[in-house]
Amino acid sequence: MDSVGTSGAPYASRTADTGGVRDTTAAPDGTGTHTRTVEGAATAATADGPGAEKALEVLDRRITECRACPRLVEWREEVARTKRAAFADWTYWGRPVPGFGPADASLMIVGLAPAAHGANRTGRMFTGDSSGDVLFAALHAVGLASSPTAVRADDGLRLYGVRITSPVHCAPPANKPTPHERDTCRPWLETELRTMRPTLRALIVLGAFGWQATLPALAAAGWTVPRPRPAFAHGARVSLVAADGGPPLDVFGCFHVSQRNTFTGRLTPPMLREVLRDGARAAGLDRPQSPAP
Repeated sequence: MDSVGTSGAPYASRTADTGGVRDTTAAPDGTGTHTRTVEGAATAATADGPGAEKALEVLDRRITECRACPRLVEWREEVARTKRAAFADWTYWGRPVPGFGPADASLMIVGLAPAAHGANRTGRMFTGDSSGDVLFAALHAVGLASSPTAVRADDGLRLYGVRITSPVHCAPPANKPTPHERDTCRPWLETELRTMRPTLRALIVLGAFGWQATLPALAAAGWTVPRPRPAFAHGARVSLVAADGGPPLDVFGCFHVSQRNTFTGRLTPPMLREVLRDGARAAGLDRPQSPAP
């Protein structure tokens, strides 16, 4: 199944027989036809100065073409070929998963990485797995999503004033990207944040990994991050000053919506809804929103 970009248009087709992708993009080590680094590709996505919506569409497409991390490429494509028995009739996405949500969002949610049989299968962040079930139920409950469930990229789900992304765009083995993979993927997040600066007012980070990855990206994107860097905690709140004197950004910490946290009660639905409401208030989304026409 094709992934859907910011505008709702599907991305490039995949090969249906193997779960792989028709992709001539090579790793930045010069092993193929495309030798730009991730940083260069991320910068090029917005180099011509288009509006935020067009810029994010270009960025999202560039993300889906990335093959910079050999371990992640091998894993995501192996999972797409072998599949889980319950999804044997699916054509897995098997590529990097871009962000999801409107280009003029004032609230961003940052996760960890796509799940092997969730977003790596469906092509949309937090879609098709238990973590997404928890997240979208909470988003819907506080008026930030059109539906409490997310099952596939073409299910019509809309986010209201919210964009969801992650610091690592490929599904990692055991849900654990390496520090090197995190750092290699960071320019994509930096560019996404920089592109959304005119409207972004609040950010919710799910988990310590995302927190550690996002703070440096925020600094690179134009916000002043305190030294020493604030520690992650559920309910943490940090207000970052824009280096150019623009509006501040409120950053909230929240336990990740993983099964480990939700099944054990470390993160409960009321706890999650509380953080989402705090983030929505900081972003000016106090009232239920309506999708753009």
